[in-house]
Amino acid sequence: MSFITKLKSALGNSKPSETIKTSDTIDAIINDIEHEPFAISDHNVLFAGLNELGGYFIFQTVVVGAFNVKTKKGGQLTMTGKDFELKLNSDSFEFESDPAGVKGRSITKIDFQIEEADAAKITKSKLKQLVLNCKKQEISFEIAEDRKKS
Repeated sequence: MSFITKLKSALGNSKPSETIKTSDTIDAIINDIEHEPFAISDHNVLFAGLNELGGYFIFQTVVVGAFNVKTKKGGQLTMTGKDFELKLNSDSFEFESDPAGVKGRSITKIDFQIEEADAAKITKSKLKQLVLNCKKQEISFEIAEDRKKS
């Protein structure tokens, strides 16, 4: 089963409560998904990984939470780290969020092109912040600390 399929499956089985607090939503997203979060914002969790496809490097992201978008103009991810800043453009101009099966949550998959030389810079220990810009929306993510699930 693919990562996206597992993600949708995990979120689709969750039962929403009548009132969801922001911190509970972030914690619920993290607890519902078996993968470690890469970064966290106030209302969203970013899961990410670097992949090589046919000699090209792609930074694959999945944003789960309040972020909901449909665009034909693409997006940009700015990565700020120790002594560097990278601006990555989305691999595709067209993408949109899918409902997560939990009220108020969406799943948005966005792939970003990255040069091979910059790929080595993308580790949690080297990054400080990620900023996603898409269709006049800006989300600032802080790098997530590794957690062990009990």
